[in-house]
Amino acid sequence: MADSRSPVAPGARDLAILIGRLLLAWIFLHEGVSLALNFSGAVEMAAQFGLSVPLLVATIALQIGAGLSIAGGLLTRFGAAALGLFCVATATLYHTNFSDQNELLHFEKDLAIAGGMFVLAAAGAGALSIDHWLRSRGQ
Repeated sequence: MADSRSPVAPGARDLAILIGRLLLAWIFLHEGVSLALNFSGAVEMAAQFGLSVPLLVATIALQIGAGLSIAGGLLTRFGAAALGLFCVATATLYHTNFSDQNELLHFEKDLAIAGGMFVLAAAGAGALSIDHWLRSRGQ
């Protein structure tokens, strides 16, 4: 529901939330599909980080499943919270070599994406979502 004090019209707010959801979902959908399509290469890369195949499969499933959840607006709060936690975990487990500028940048990007996911989890998917459609049918 739009805040009555907001200077943004409800339609524009919901369109902005939709665009934000799609942009946030894209990175996870792209990465998850890329890993799935090049699974043997992903297994080799995961082994370099000490990740098992079952953990890699779970990561791919999370990225694709929660990415679709956010893009479509179905169980959005849950998908956003899951990916937010995933980003925090990724940042703190794999990008802590702050003497390497690239690793610091990845750490900061992961935390920024996590922040966006937590905002989405708190705000919800907006009116242009399956969540909203299902709620409106139940009334």
